[in-house]
Amino acid sequence: MKVVGVIAEYNPFHNGHKYHLEKIKEMTNADYCIVIMSGNFVQRGAPALIDKYSRAKMALLNGADLVIELPVYYATSSAENFAAGSIALLDRLGVVDTICFGSECGDISVLSTFAKILAEESDAFTEALRHNLRNGLSYPTARNNALTFVHKELCEHIQVLSSPNNILGIEYIKALYRRHSSIVPMTNLRVGSAYHDTRLSLNKSSAIAIRQSLEQLDNLLLIANQVPSNVFQIMEEHFHVNYPIYQQDISLPLKYKLLQHQKQGYSQFVDISEDLSDKIKKNLEMFTSCKEFCEILKSKDMTYTRISRCLLHILLDIKKDSLQQFLSDDYVYYARILGLKQNSTDLLSAIKQKSSIPLLSKLADAETVLNSDGQGTYALEMLHSDIFASHVYDSVATDKYHTMLPNEYRRQIIKVR
Repeated sequence: MKVVGVIAEYNPFHNGHKYHLEKIKEMTNADYCIVIMSGNFVQRGAPALIDKYSRAKMALLNGADLVIELPVYYATSSAENFAAGSIALLDRLGVVDTICFGSECGDISVLSTFAKILAEESDAFTEALRHNLRNGLSYPTARNNALTFVHKELCEHIQVLSSPNNILGIEYIKALYRRHSSIVPMTNLRVGSAYHDTRLSLNKSSAIAIRQSLEQLDNLLLIANQVPSNVFQIMEEHFHVNYPIYQQDISLPLKYKLLQHQKQGYSQFVDISEDLSDKIKKNLEMFTSCKEFCEILKSKDMTYTRISRCLLHILLDIKKDSLQQFLSDDYVYYARILGLKQNSTDLLSAIKQKSSIPLLSKLADAETVLNSDGQGTYALEMLHSDIFASHVYDSVATDKYHTMLPNEYRRQIIKVR
């Protein structure tokens, strides 16, 4: 049995994603494809456009065989932690042979060279990086300058680090390298619009372009040719029923959380320094919406996206102490199934035999399963964070569309023939 792993957000699932799933099965000759997917909040620090169950179904209808939720602590984290948590989950399943990701580079050897150097972190590189940071450079610029200063041979390829999918791919390989994992990384050249392209193209637009088009014009027909027909059918069914959800929609609960913690500050939350905490407190009276507050807080060394993640960590109670504990405990404690193909019984049987973590399909059984597996307190803390994030998301959707959504404990995993 050959199994390929994919790490994704599918926010939303579009034609480029379908091409990728088709291409990787061809490249790897895999029998099954496991997707590790972000839940209801994503890495850029915002709610997903449409809920995780709908996105899991989209993936299953277009090439995935099993979709597992990436815990929210990693799904909303930096590229390094996002990749490390995702790779740990694939690795601990015990059945994945390869991981395949799209990149702007398309050359696995170049990406692997960068990944190895960054994973080893030589003393010379670390000192050069610290020097650059002390001089006020942003982290990406400081890192790039340190790399080319210490490793002159990388100068001709340094532009690789200017493309988001390349950067994420390097983090995946770096995580594999640090875990001494047997999973083999592969990449295929990304097709269609660039990651940051906000314009709709003929039929392979970026997820950003699709989201922005919907947010600005609120017309689902405009993106009909950007997604597979079965995905469009799901989007039609749920449009203005429980989605779309945008960053602005979390403004009110975020303002509440900021007020709640104003006195003691925010430095207990992931990625938030004392300086940023003070800046949030100082400017809180200027809060009118999530987007506008990010604009107020961003600076030369703190991008809009990084600020968005920081604020999302406050909203979702994502704290430094817990993250550090998870990272020191081998990252993940369970694999929570969002959906699967009904003919994937052989895959599930193999995972149950070889996985070092339990598969969760029913939340009602989770506490018993995790305690009996010896995972205990920290496993339940991670799971409860996932559940809390889903309840926050569902509350926002319910408030916006006046539609009652099932409690997370009553949700059934998605099954597709």
